[in-house]
Amino acid sequence: MKPGAAMAVGLLALAGAVAAGYGWGRFGQANPGPSPATPMTSASESMAKKPKLLYYRNPMGLPDTSPVPKKDPMGMDYIAVYEGDASDEPAAANQVRISTDKVQKLGVRTEAAQVRSLARTVRAAGRVEPDERRIVMVAPKFEGYVERLHVNVTGQPVTKGQPLFEVYSPELVSVQREYVIAVQGAAALKGADSPAQLGMGRLVESSLQRLKNWDISEEQIKTLMASGEVKRTMTFRSPVSGIVTEKKALQGMRFMPGEALFQVSDLSAVWVIADVFEQDLGLIKTGAKVQLSVQAYPDKTFSGRITYVYPTLKSETRTVPVRVELPNPGGLLKPGMFAQMEVQVTGKALGVTVPLSAVMDSGTRQIVLVQLKEGRFEPREVRLGARSDSHVEVLSGVREGEQVVVAANFLIDAESNLKAAIGGFGSASNGALAHVKPAQDAIKSVVNAGHQAHGTVDSVDAGTGTISVSHGPVASLQWPAMTMEFKMANAALLKGLQPGLRIDFEFVERAAGEWVITSVRPLVAGPAASAAHTGH
Repeated sequence: MKPGAAMAVGLLALAGAVAAGYGWGRFGQANPGPSPATPMTSASESMAKKPKLLYYRNPMGLPDTSPVPKKDPMGMDYIAVYEGDASDEPAAANQVRISTDKVQKLGVRTEAAQVRSLARTVRAAGRVEPDERRIVMVAPKFEGYVERLHVNVTGQPVTKGQPLFEVYSPELVSVQREYVIAVQGAAALKGADSPAQLGMGRLVESSLQRLKNWDISEEQIKTLMASGEVKRTMTFRSPVSGIVTEKKALQGMRFMPGEALFQVSDLSAVWVIADVFEQDLGLIKTGAKVQLSVQAYPDKTFSGRITYVYPTLKSETRTVPVRVELPNPGGLLKPGMFAQMEVQVTGKALGVTVPLSAVMDSGTRQIVLVQLKEGRFEPREVRLGARSDSHVEVLSGVREGEQVVVAANFLIDAESNLKAAIGGFGSASNGALAHVKPAQDAIKSVVNAGHQAHGTVDSVDAGTGTISVSHGPVASLQWPAMTMEFKMANAALLKGLQPGLRIDFEFVERAAGEWVITSVRPLVAGPAASAAHTGH
């Protein structure tokens, strides 16, 4: 076939194909009836089911929206809000909104306010002292000399009636002689009814009374009456059983009337004088049972009761002395020892309480952050009442069952301060702008508080939710390479972790010295790597 003829045949075939396509299209337009379900129809139905886009909200929870996608001053993308989404509800002016992933990343924890009776432990430091009612001073009531010492060291235990020392006194010898002569004279004049006999009787009584006034014992007086022999020395005996806590007597020394030569203390029961702080004084009641401990016997506790609250306060320490009486079997408690006192006190009637960590105290007011729903918080000013070791009573501001933030509440408070600064735009738009940038920088530094590191898992403790990691240097904290223990933000992060696994991880400081891993990713492929995952 000639080339010209072949070209003509091709042109005719092309024209026929175009005409056939045109006719088929016309046929489709003329018969627009329904057809079986097609992929195009399914796509249109799925488009109809997609929620309606309302707006884009600020990722930091600020009251700022946009009809189109945009970024905030920190470069974070605004979040799309669809119809029916719980987050499409506008936040009130006094509320703070934080995304769920940031809540978990920052370690925010909440706890329900509960009604309970507050019980607390009042602690005070004290010192062991002798019972003042069991201390006896031995002091002769006449002038004389110490002739002989039977007890010559301080700290020596003595029993009641045990000889302490002997004294010589010219005055005592004279009175003894006077008494003996008076007794003998009265015996000689016995039976005679005369003024001489009456006078002699009075002399006997006077001499005997002088001996008794000088604390001469009945036994010594009877011996003197029976023998009629004047003794040169007189023995002084211990009036009680106890310990010689003070000894001033020296052999051969001269003493004056009323001078204390010995002090004997009965230490079978002692006092503990504890200094209770002024703020706890209202909880201390006479008769309350206390527990005491001393450093000398860390495995022992001693029980006693509060018997007296002293009426004066020490202005230097703002404390009030409290007296505790307790038995001292075996003499374990020594005067001068330091003791720690604990008193269990119960609070008043039941009341709504929150943990102490939930309260942010500025000095002029107390604030509690209440979680209204997931990612939304409201700061409330509260009025506080009684406290225990772990909880505080809330008189107003929080109701029973409301969730209060007990960890990382200072981070949310920083965001609340930022909202307060932005809330002033209406009245001072130009002046308020000066505070926005520093506040945004503060929030950015808080939210981006995570630190990156990589290392090798040394051990995993699923019971406590912790792992030990040997990690490399952490530039953001200027840490060198080391091995340390981390807590996991949630139990799901432990899945697939095993000793020897190399990981990349991100962690934050949730509390002082408490480092928490919020994200982990294995560096090697394998079963462990496929099981592990990143979580927030």
